[in-house]
Amino acid sequence: MSVVTHFVSPEWYKTPEGRDVVSSLMHLNSQTRRSFGLLEKPVPPSQYTLEEYPYKVFVSGKSGVGKTSTVAKLTGNDIPATHSETPGIQTAITYWPAKIMNINKLVMFRIQFWDAGENALKKFDHILPACKSQMDGVLFLFSFIDKTSFDDLPHQMSRILDVEDNVCKFVMGTKLDLYSQGEVTQRDIQQFESHWNVPLFSIRNQSTASRSSPRPDLDEVAPVLNYICDELWTRDQILSGRISQKDLMPHRISYC
Repeated sequence: MSVVTHFVSPEWYKTPEGRDVVSSLMHLNSQTRRSFGLLEKPVPPSQYTLEEYPYKVFVSGKSGVGKTSTVAKLTGNDIPATHSETPGIQTAITYWPAKIMNINKLVMFRIQFWDAGENALKKFDHILPACKSQMDGVLFLFSFIDKTSFDDLPHQMSRILDVEDNVCKFVMGTKLDLYSQGEVTQRDIQQFESHWNVPLFSIRNQSTASRSSPRPDLDEVAPVLNYICDELWTRDQILSGRISQKDLMPHRISYC
């Protein structure tokens, strides 16, 4: 997957400078990413200074679409082998360094994902407001092998989003590795993107193993994280008055 971004350099993480900084996210002598707790953060090499930008992203979707697995994939945690309903609210943090192209600046994005189980959302009235409080974006999920989860997206969006919300909207299809069993067609996707003016991207809910890439995990999640970070950064530029929405070209996502 490749993404045309507005501000975040999409290939920077592959450069010598990018590899140096990204190494602070990795386990020592390993090509797998570390997971970070609330009080932990990566320490880039001393020659680089990165200002940190924290964001909160709420993850929404029907039960069983793979919310917990997707968050695990994006944050470098182990993907659960079996499905179990999230009992309440779970949070996980990922750090992602990037270069902002127009100002040639290195930054460190800190994204905290909030995941809540559907049954908990229905049972306890305080959970949804807690997840929505001060959120910067919403990641709406559906499963390629469950058409009802795709058809439920408008309901999810109307339930979570308010007219006055200045939040980023992301839509992701999960279980791409099972696409041959898919119930969601390319036409469905194109019609959704056209109607909602939101590009749709996808992820495999499995550990990545590939001999063709030295860092297969990064090569799969980097385009997704670059896109999320670019949207969050762009939103801040619009809200601060530095740019106007009409000055921006739509995001384009292509799959190889």
